[in-house]
Amino acid sequence: MIRKTALVCALCAALLSATGIAGETGSAGGSRNLLISATAWKQTAAEYQALYYQAFNIARLHLDNALRSRKPGDKPLAVITDVDDTILSPISYWGHLIENDLDFFDDALWDRWVEADRFNVLPGALDFLNYCRDNNVEVFYVTNRDQGEATYDLAVQNLKTGGFPFIDEKHLIVQRETSNKETPQKAIAADYNVVVMLGDSLNDFQRKYYVKDVDERIRLMEEDRERYGIEYIVLPNPTDGHWIRAIFGDSEPPANDENRAIFKAAATRAAW
Repeated sequence: MIRKTALVCALCAALLSATGIAGETGSAGGSRNLLISATAWKQTAAEYQALYYQAFNIARLHLDNALRSRKPGDKPLAVITDVDDTILSPISYWGHLIENDLDFFDDALWDRWVEADRFNVLPGALDFLNYCRDNNVEVFYVTNRDQGEATYDLAVQNLKTGGFPFIDEKHLIVQRETSNKETPQKAIAADYNVVVMLGDSLNDFQRKYYVKDVDERIRLMEEDRERYGIEYIVLPNPTDGHWIRAIFGDSEPPANDENRAIFKAAATRAAW
């Protein structure tokens, strides 16, 4: 995530501005579906995949530097990563929305899709995390999900299907009641030297970014610009995330014409 998050938001605006405004829910088909360009980019763009390889290559460089500079008595090394759209891709969920003319996130459908265990491993993710394991660097997964009582077991299943290391109660933290990751992250940092943190949303790094204003969120990111690509590695996600909350005041806004108009206004903040 390199100051990439601002670029992702700009990309999303450019992609979405080409799609127009959808009609009633369930009739947002064809090129009028707000999600089409962003989803097509995730489905087909070599650049999208290259950004993942780039991110994990950068993370590995920092890890190698940390391994070389370790001294006796230092805290053990660790990496903290988000899960969805950071190491696991839910691309067929988004494809399903497009195929069924749905143009906003559908939470109930998402829960069923998670249970179906159809995630893909994102490029470079498994190689990097296995490299961590092979060099005695522990990996901690901190994710926010809520599929009811089965939430934790489903996360374990999804990650094990992907073949990821360190899938156990110590290393997998799944939060159902809050999206604030700072508490578990600080607890990990108390015992480990955290080399990098990986995520597709700024909220994966600090809670201060969890604001309902686009310009304020960008300003807060700019304050930390020297940390991106160094401590924070951002992965691209033009379909969902807390950048959506900054636009709507809600990370999962309902599908209605008022919100389609808000989305269009966001996509035309700069327009010729």
